[in-house]
Amino acid sequence: MAIEHDFFGLLESGPDGSIFWSENVELGDQSVTVDLTAPDQDDVSEAALDVAAGLVSSLEAIDRSARNAMVSELDDRTSEVTEYILQQQENLGDDIDDMLVDVSGDLHIDVIRSLQLMSMTILADEHGGSDPFAVLEYALDPDATDDVLLVNLGSDGDVLSVTSAD
Repeated sequence: MAIEHDFFGLLESGPDGSIFWSENVELGDQSVTVDLTAPDQDDVSEAALDVAAGLVSSLEAIDRSARNAMVSELDDRTSEVTEYILQQQENLGDDIDDMLVDVSGDLHIDVIRSLQLMSMTILADEHGGSDPFAVLEYALDPDATDDVLLVNLGSDGDVLSVTSAD
């Protein structure tokens, strides 16, 4: 079986009924891997695919919203964003300056600006539910795959939470 969608094209299901779609999308001067997945194609609605297409199409605005959510968590010294930045400072030491795209003097803001959006995973079967519909993965060092921040989005594109991969 398969699902056809104007944006995603033909989404064929695997032998277990799951669907998977993947593309690299350009965002500024970087390439972002976008995956759409669902364990059972019967749980994926046309509306979910429409919302997913909207998220992919508005990746720049979604990225801006995610970074703003990270900035808003800087007030909480125990937030995962603050912990992540402190961990990066500790791991990289003075080399952290080499990772920054812009140095304003506010290291926390500079780190958030310098994070690279590595991927967006859309969980198409979670449309309309309370679990994340999409997860954005950010890293300061693209080679450090364990040191990432995850921004969880609802079906409406709003940020639900920011967590670390730990």
